[in-house]
Amino acid sequence: MNSSEQTTPLLEVRHLSKHFGAVQALNDFSMAVRPGEVVALAGDNGAGKTTLIKAISGVFQPTGGEILLRGQPVTFATPQEAREKGIETIYQDLALADNLSIGANIFLGREPMRKAFGFLPVLDRKAMAVAAKQTMGRLDFHVSRLDAPVSNFSGGQRQAVAIGRAVYWDAQILIMDEPTAALGVPEQRKVISLIHQLKAQGRGVIFISHNLQDIFAVSDRIVVLRRGVQAGERKISETNHDEVVKLMVGG
Repeated sequence: MNSSEQTTPLLEVRHLSKHFGAVQALNDFSMAVRPGEVVALAGDNGAGKTTLIKAISGVFQPTGGEILLRGQPVTFATPQEAREKGIETIYQDLALADNLSIGANIFLGREPMRKAFGFLPVLDRKAMAVAAKQTMGRLDFHVSRLDAPVSNFSGGQRQAVAIGRAVYWDAQILIMDEPTAALGVPEQRKVISLIHQLKAQGRGVIFISHNLQDIFAVSDRIVVLRRGVQAGERKISETNHDEVVKLMVGG
């Protein structure tokens, strides 16, 4: 066993199941994510990927099984509780406020306040601007105007803002749902390089994508879901596109 396999996983899912009435969306599913590791989740629509990430991130309560963070069992009643424990999900729609700056988006719903005249709470715009600059600098992301509304930015830049927000709040596990789907090739490359930086910072990434090329460019392992069960798990270095497709369709 090499040293990375001996480290306690940041996140471990054991025998997770989720039923919706008679529908078994997830059945006895297990996987782990270690520090500095990108694990891809692949599977056709309806394979259970969305149910899995919603169970990990506190949207759904699993019907059975357990979730462990750094070896400790956890349960989340809400996505807020999952975030407080360091699990951030970046959905395809990014959930950014288009009319606000990067700093305002980083603090959306958790705005820093300062006291004007010693007693009036007002938004601390300076703290937000400093946080935006530092956070985006850590991701090697530079735009000419950090105070511009994010609607001015390209798809890849907006993805960087969503990642920056997660990093600022010290997310240890980032779940990224189709992060390259709506982007052109140069922008896709930028997102892939952002993921490599998250890896280098020792964070764990769950990468959900239909794009096998992106999966092979950025992931260490791939876990394939089919009809709610784990159809297979492979190290990226030991598999190829054909094998992954066969696992997805059950060939």
